[in-house]
Amino acid sequence: MSIAPPDRGDPRPIGVFDSGVGGLTVARALMDLLPDERIVYFGDTARGPYGPRALDEVRTFTTEAVGWLARADVKLAVAACNTATAAAVETGATAFPVPVVGVIAPAVAAAVRATRNGRVGVIGTEGTIASCAYDRAVAERAPDVKLLSQACPRFVELVEGGRTTDPEVLAVAADYLAPLVAGDVDTLVLGCTHYPLLTGVLAHLLGPGVVLVSSAEETARRVFSDLVTRGWLAPPGTGGHRFVSSGDRDAFARLATRFLGPRLRPADVVALGWEGPCGR
Repeated sequence: MSIAPPDRGDPRPIGVFDSGVGGLTVARALMDLLPDERIVYFGDTARGPYGPRALDEVRTFTTEAVGWLARADVKLAVAACNTATAAAVETGATAFPVPVVGVIAPAVAAAVRATRNGRVGVIGTEGTIASCAYDRAVAERAPDVKLLSQACPRFVELVEGGRTTDPEVLAVAADYLAPLVAGDVDTLVLGCTHYPLLTGVLAHLLGPGVVLVSSAEETARRVFSDLVTRGWLAPPGTGGHRFVSSGDRDAFARLATRFLGPRLRPADVVALGWEGPCGR
């Protein structure tokens, strides 16, 4: 049986947005999986992080971010933020001008496939855990799987501070993970896009018997499938990436370098200022 090559007829970029820089782990996964695609990334650093904010407020910010990306002529937007996904994407209550892929459903699908004992853990921001979005997603997909959730509020500040391996990080992570270890989880969802940078610490503390599921990698795979299904893959040599921040350009670029390294060129970074995507 022969498999026809996928159509490559849509040079429009993929839009990715987050409340800050954590979503760059999703952008990086997309670059690895889809090297011919252009990325337009919007980091709402002037108003992030979204985790501590009210869900209604996050819905408004999400609608504004997707609207801005749609005006940038993206063919598909990725909500590379668990809080935004929980507040606005997974609920299905918000109408968007372009298709939007969230980070929760792809990660949950991978986790329920991976678990052997039916006990899955998820770590995330306070907003993501309080939303119960992962609980709903697991209950809908695999009602026999037990989900244990743990908020890890200090992880984002540690990652953005460039601290991913020192003794304090290990101590903080051990404290957060203790209830999940006691609950005998065999699969852990990294429910925040900052957390892949802590994979070494998490794997060390949990041991080789626990599967770590990255929402960034699973979301990139979902986007790949969606583009193939829709016939929206870009032809080779389409162009470069663009990174936009609603806050300070230089501060964004410094943090973004930790996530993208040499893939990020300062010339690719633009600041919109506080007015940002919502024009205020």
